[in-house]
Amino acid sequence: MSVAAETLAATPAVDWRRILPTVFRSRALDDLEESRLVPAREVLYQFSARGHDVTQALLAPHLTGRRDGIAAYYRSRPLVLALGLELEEALASTMMRTGSMSEGRDIGVVFNLPSTEGPSVLPACGGVGTQYTPAIGWAQAIRYHTEVLGDERYRGSIALACGGEASTATNGFWAALNIATTERLPVLFFIEDNGYGISVKSDLQTPGGNIAANLASFRNLYVLDGDGGDPMVAPSLIADAVAHVRAGAGPALLRLRVPRLSGHSGQDSQAYKSAEEIAAERARDPLQRLRAHLVPRFMSAEEWSAIDATAQADVARALARVERRPGPAPASAQRFVFSERDELGDIDLQLQGGLLPDGAGIAGGVTEPAPAGPRMNMVSAIRLTLERELKLNPRLVVFGEDVGRKGGVHAATQGLQEKFGVARVFDTSLSEEGIIGRAVGMALAGLMPVPEIQFRKYAEPAAEQLNDCGTLRWRTANRYAAPMVVRMPGGYFKCGDPWHSQCNEVQFVHAVGWRVAMPANAEDAVGLLRSALRGNDPTIFFEHRAMLDYAWARRPYPGDDFVIPFGVARSLRQGDAATLVTWGAMAERCERAVDEAGIAADVLDLRTLVPWDKQAVLESVRRTRRCLIVHEDGMTAGFGAEIAATLAKEAFFSLDAPIERIAMPDVPSPHSPALLEAVLPSVAGIATALRALVAA
Repeated sequence: MSVAAETLAATPAVDWRRILPTVFRSRALDDLEESRLVPAREVLYQFSARGHDVTQALLAPHLTGRRDGIAAYYRSRPLVLALGLELEEALASTMMRTGSMSEGRDIGVVFNLPSTEGPSVLPACGGVGTQYTPAIGWAQAIRYHTEVLGDERYRGSIALACGGEASTATNGFWAALNIATTERLPVLFFIEDNGYGISVKSDLQTPGGNIAANLASFRNLYVLDGDGGDPMVAPSLIADAVAHVRAGAGPALLRLRVPRLSGHSGQDSQAYKSAEEIAAERARDPLQRLRAHLVPRFMSAEEWSAIDATAQADVARALARVERRPGPAPASAQRFVFSERDELGDIDLQLQGGLLPDGAGIAGGVTEPAPAGPRMNMVSAIRLTLERELKLNPRLVVFGEDVGRKGGVHAATQGLQEKFGVARVFDTSLSEEGIIGRAVGMALAGLMPVPEIQFRKYAEPAAEQLNDCGTLRWRTANRYAAPMVVRMPGGYFKCGDPWHSQCNEVQFVHAVGWRVAMPANAEDAVGLLRSALRGNDPTIFFEHRAMLDYAWARRPYPGDDFVIPFGVARSLRQGDAATLVTWGAMAERCERAVDEAGIAADVLDLRTLVPWDKQAVLESVRRTRRCLIVHEDGMTAGFGAEIAATLAKEAFFSLDAPIERIAMPDVPSPHSPALLEAVLPSVAGIATALRALVAA
């Protein structure tokens, strides 16, 4: 349903004396940066909010929920200032000084503002449209905390997703919109339409240049549209939109037209605009229209000027203090990629995100297996582990395409929805961006999401959300983290193809901030999955399709509390002739190859690639003096190259022969079983290479 501005009730009372200081402070910051700090290169990236500031300042007083979550973007500084960002921290962030939102690691307008008793500004990203699906996850977490966990702190809270009109063309926006409306989630899309995506006009972002008009008949969406610079219209639109969502009536979208009174960024000269266009935008300046509305009817010109002067003085004092701050210590750049512990072994805990800040974590478990019952296949072991952890941890949720009623296309979640309900095990729309982005928001809100990407190749549409999640702890300097476990089946299974049979695990090894597990048998799958589910970092849990029901991979269930620490390799064979290093489905082939070759060799299954057990590999190779690395991923720049480089540097004088690698050639996984076996590392090929290595 769409509502035009003229149909709204009378303009609500607005405390303009509360609103104006935020606007003037924002303008003073923009002026300072544009006129002095950018030319002096004390600020390297500058994004002015001039023209967007009045509407954001009007919105802030409505964000009163104890657990409201705000997904901001790079032009949201007035809103964040109104929500409590100190001027000194704002300047320290853009000027890359200590005590800022990222400690110099991120652009100063990529905001975050943790809070446990009031609005929380979720960690923003530099990508356009990436804010939307995490906002959806936060909105779903509000419902979960309220309805499933009975946490009254979340009742009546909402999620807010802010963005410019160009961001409505992104897949993140449409994924979020689809989820919000199908689930009727408490989220407000706050669209600030300044008519330009850098230099591209809005009519190339959406037909006719008006996203509100195009969504007027979108089901389960309350749509409002109006002039954000009109002080008689904007307050009513904002109040109505927030009230609708906070009342539990479903999502809303509010589009407000605002001028962009500066370039896209400090480096943008706006040469693509005519003088007439720039003049027309300046004539629409919301602050000047507000002055005409307020002075002299509601305040004197002197009072208006005094508020402005106070803001200017506040910014000047903040600048003087920030200029005395040092820049970040160079050594600090390598901290907080992952959760860290201090000298006493205590976790250096993030302020928000995951289970631990709320005291909801679960003890680590035991590292010695207690085998019980018959051997089970890997998929049953995964299912049993998920079931056990769902029982123990009420904040754990499992979701993805077909994981609910069907029980997963690989049967790993079969029966779990029946046992735990649709709030905890649920199907999603067909959008990997939506699945992972939603998981980020849920993790930030204190849940432990376990999203499934149905096949490894299908992770590509979610690449931006995956990368942003991995860097989240680092780029907020440990203020936030989003621990989750992304289950991801992949690899060959009887046959192959370029879409369902890809491994390419090295992509996640290279993605900063992700732990990566690749179990080869049922026992390891249990221990590593449980370790990840009880951990404090995001994890890629790779479930190899060939091992899910393979006889070799079957093991007795190792116990309800069995965990395997990441970074500890498993020894499959012992011998002095050579060392084979492998992981995933190749572990079984390497074990068979050693037997076929009749050579007593060490076979190490790394089990995890981030971190990997470098010490075990080095110790083995220094003893055997020969190394063969075997993996399913492609040869060029595969993870085997990293292992080889490490050995070449740290064990060079222990080697009696060159390091050898066997991997797939640089081709996609073929569909024909004959073609597939022609490119996969084979038992015979590994055995032949091992014999040659030992004879060298």
